[in-house]
Amino acid sequence: MAELILKQDVENLGLAGETVVVKAGFARNYLLPQGMALEATEANMRQLSRERSSLDERRTRAANEAHALFESIQGVSLEFAVKAGEEGKLFGSVTSGDIAAALGEKGVEIDRQLIKLGEPIKQLGDYSVPIRLHAEVIPVVRVTVVAEA
Repeated sequence: MAELILKQDVENLGLAGETVVVKAGFARNYLLPQGMALEATEANMRQLSRERSSLDERRTRAANEAHALFESIQGVSLEFAVKAGEEGKLFGSVTSGDIAAALGEKGVEIDRQLIKLGEPIKQLGDYSVPIRLHAEVIPVVRVTVVAEA
């Protein structure tokens, strides 16, 4: 097991500045090479305590930005007209990239990786797609997929 200090938020693990204990292989092969964490040495712990206030300020600013973006996203509905077969199966799919592009056309720029679409949409119908802007801010976008006329 390895004790690490997270340099950035890692989904399902912790927030930036937190000390976490993970398996040594996960630390050695993923978190450390990706620059997502530092080893929890005494020197790094002292450095973290000195940077704590700026880290808290950054976290508060990110939460405020996410809440502002939440207001512009919540309640938005998107419609995609795509080619489909007789049983409602699409020729292709609607992906998180397509959803991000459609939101961009409505004036809301979102990174496609924030769109939590489990897998691409491959059937006609209505879907609720969550967008993870922040740990506590997850608006839902209504996506309707209809057959192209």
